[in-house]
Amino acid sequence: MRRLPLRVRLTVFFAIAMTAVLAVAELVLYGHLAGSLDRTLNQSLRSRASDVAALVKQADTGLSGTRPSSQDEAGTSFAQVLDSGGRIFDQTPGLGPTPLLSPSQLARARTKAVVVTRTSSDGDSVRLLATPVRAQDQQLVVVVGASLGLRHDALASLRNELVVGGPIALLLVSLFGYLVAGAALRPVERMRVRASAISDRDLSERLPVPDTHDEIERLGETLNDMLDRIEAGIKRERGFLADASHELRTPVTLLRAEVELALEAPRSNEELLATLRSIGEEADRLSQLAEDLLLLNRVDDGVLPLAKQPVDLDELLAGVATRFARRAGETNRQIETHGYAIRVDVDRPRLEQALCNLIDNALRYGTGAIQLLAIERGAHVEIHVTDEGEGLPAGFAPRAFDRFSRADGARAGNGAGLGLAIVKAIAEAHDGTASAAQRPDGGADVSLSLPANVSRVPASP
Repeated sequence: MRRLPLRVRLTVFFAIAMTAVLAVAELVLYGHLAGSLDRTLNQSLRSRASDVAALVKQADTGLSGTRPSSQDEAGTSFAQVLDSGGRIFDQTPGLGPTPLLSPSQLARARTKAVVVTRTSSDGDSVRLLATPVRAQDQQLVVVVGASLGLRHDALASLRNELVVGGPIALLLVSLFGYLVAGAALRPVERMRVRASAISDRDLSERLPVPDTHDEIERLGETLNDMLDRIEAGIKRERGFLADASHELRTPVTLLRAEVELALEAPRSNEELLATLRSIGEEADRLSQLAEDLLLLNRVDDGVLPLAKQPVDLDELLAGVATRFARRAGETNRQIETHGYAIRVDVDRPRLEQALCNLIDNALRYGTGAIQLLAIERGAHVEIHVTDEGEGLPAGFAPRAFDRFSRADGARAGNGAGLGLAIVKAIAEAHDGTASAAQRPDGGADVSLSLPANVSRVPASP
């Protein structure tokens, strides 16, 4: 069954359901007609019995003088009056000398009305109604009857019509269901054909969405949204690979050039040492770039393990500032810290890495003093790194944390454009956020907002 097309399976299930519905409907119709015929016949017998009882109460019943009739004729009625001993007191002509009731039936009929169905000698079924009546100074039993031939013929005719018409109706309904299923699945088939034509080389195509305001339309919209996300993800991945290839190629090219220059002609010890230092710097840059790419790859995989522990925020900021103090002094710049005596639950190495990236950017692209500032804002702690100078270019803040994003758009600088992307990844791994803004008085303000979970550092004695 599972190997059949969905359209065929829906039609089969629809046919099975309609078979059950038609069967129940036919049984209900047949039972309703049978009950209606029985009620009509019983009402006719009761009316006939009342008429005969009225005649019996007269001195001369007059049954024997009615038009001759036979219980074997379909559609006729007959009557018979029995005394308490079961002898025929009076009857319509043509019934014969045999009482219509058996002794046991007669005994019950002396006290209450009795309905009996019996079959005559030639196979015709009749229904009898026997009612007790007191007349002419004795207890009598009035028996009236009618043939069931018309009832049986009507039910047989209905049965034949249902047997013939039911399968025809089921076939027509199943064909209709097949056509309806085909029409309902036609938009899905169109989407399937279009989807088969979409490849990873061209993801601009989208599935045709029917304007039906139903589940099919919502499915098409959802699949198109998914294609949008896949296309955007593949574009990001391709851009990431292209940028990474470029960034990796630059230090490798420089390394090879340095080695070739060193091997072209004899060099003095000083020249060789300078070359080796240059090679070491490029190797460090290459190693750092590889580590950054691996970290971002972990972020893409949804795995950036954190080892959180209580960290003295004041001491952490001071340590990061000390690490860059010599480099800042070479350009006559200062790094100032403004923290609070609080502890935060963070992964210290990761947070230090993020702050180091921010200070490195401030030293590389900013001017003037650099400030490390921690602020409590409700349920979060904000760590700001600010500098002086021109700050962020117009329109750069929204894409400042994109990978390989540079303020000048150039690729000739020393940075790879991954520092702020790593800052954002570390902040989000801590369930926080990262943001960049322009200071009102000039300079850039890049900050991390982390969930508080803070505690006060005990005061020194």
